[in-house]
Amino acid sequence: MPKIVKNLTLDPEAVRNGERYSREKGTSVSQLVSDFLSRLPVDDERQLAPVVARLLGIARGKADERGYHRYLDKKYAR
Repeated sequence: MPKIVKNLTLDPEAVRNGERYSREKGTSVSQLVSDFLSRLPVDDERQLAPVVARLLGIARGKADERGYHRYLDKKYAR
């Protein structure tokens, strides 16, 4: 994949930390930033699966998280 040049405005301390960390890890600050940005979720990845989206809102009442945990504890005999 071709690289794109992008200028960033950063705090001097952040640059020093990034340079030190990249030297320790044997990489570049550019690669650190690229790796970080590549791991950010894309909006499409946050969409619910179609079956989950269809089920959403079917149940009535308020979900009780403690009750759910009690159910799991009982089911798996903790």
